[in-house]
Amino acid sequence: MQAHSAHRAVDDSLARRLLGKRGDMLALLILCVVIFLVLPGVFDIFRLNLVGKYLTYAFVAVGLVLCWGYGGILSLGQGIFFGLGGYCMAMFLKLEASDPESTAIQSTPGIPDFMDWNQLTELPWFWVPFNNLAFTLVAIVAVPTLFAGLIGLAMFKRRVSGVYFAIITQSIAAILTILIIGQQGLTGGVNGITDLRTLLGWDIRTDEARYVLYYVNGALLVACILVGRYVLSGKVGKLLLALKDKEDRVRFSGYDVSAFKVFVFCLAAAFAAIGGAMFTLQVGFMSPSFVGIVPSIEMVVFAAVGGRMSLIGAVYGTLIVNAGKTVFSESFPELWLFLMGALFITVVMAFPNGLAGLVANLQTWLGRRGRATMPNASRSAPDETGSASPADDTGETGGPPPKRGVDLQSPVLGSPGLQR
Repeated sequence: MQAHSAHRAVDDSLARRLLGKRGDMLALLILCVVIFLVLPGVFDIFRLNLVGKYLTYAFVAVGLVLCWGYGGILSLGQGIFFGLGGYCMAMFLKLEASDPESTAIQSTPGIPDFMDWNQLTELPWFWVPFNNLAFTLVAIVAVPTLFAGLIGLAMFKRRVSGVYFAIITQSIAAILTILIIGQQGLTGGVNGITDLRTLLGWDIRTDEARYVLYYVNGALLVACILVGRYVLSGKVGKLLLALKDKEDRVRFSGYDVSAFKVFVFCLAAAFAAIGGAMFTLQVGFMSPSFVGIVPSIEMVVFAAVGGRMSLIGAVYGTLIVNAGKTVFSESFPELWLFLMGALFITVVMAFPNGLAGLVANLQTWLGRRGRATMPNASRSAPDETGSASPADDTGETGGPPPKRGVDLQSPVLGSPGLQR
């Protein structure tokens, strides 16, 4: 009986960490309804495929909420990990499309066409393992995560942070883009890896396949949100907030600050890599234009517009910004870049906490207005002796009013509930 009760308590605790409070559960439910029911019912397959592409960017935005919004680590190179994940998937799909029968007209059948054009006569050694789907799926997450770990260890062990870290990640994105373009015979160069048609013989270009990929994309995104929520609801989440506000105090308390930073940076990289792999499946190619500085900055914009402290807000921000980009580019092809810039500046200036902050402020305002319109009798009903209720928060009973909110001067790292 006790074992059953303990097991049930563990399950309840896990559910609370994954789903959060009632408001968080409702927000996640609304997002699922929008992704899985509303959008497929409203849009045709062409528009729905565009939305699916936007959702692949949302993986990056969710990761940025973790490392930037909570951890204070501004990375301007998330396109690195998005591109690495996408290239891993593209290599597998390209090898499947380059079987000897399909490439019989080449000088060297059985290798990708761009390798044949560059006079390669055999498959490079690092391409060979990508003939296996299981290896590819592991590499999609492992390669970008390991690369992020190397960057994080090199930077955070030396206490590189802030604008310096942002500039370094931006520089790495530029270097990787130049490297990919320069090695045309190995990577496809500026054109990237194109003409990706099938996944284990399944044609990914059909309407049915696009519907399936859209739903898989949405399911993986929701799974990443749940993982992020689980991390943030535990000790790591509290430490990340403490690191963001008072890093020195956390370090002096005996915590390995760099280890926590490396962890959250690697987790954000893994999310971005999954998004990159799904992007390759969704659109059928991968190129260095999704690895460089410009896409990396755009991904930060997605998180900023949605709210860098909200996992779900980052998804909405990604959808809204990309939808605006599509509408503006179709309606105003000569002005759409200026319109997008104006939209971003307006949102950031008017709502510094993003759309999620706007929703939170609106909820607070509605709550205060509701309390203000309540009858006085219902707010402080007298007891039978005619005295005010001791629950009255005006302090008229002689005692101090109850504390509300978070004590920012808590002796434990300035973060509520944080204990070693």
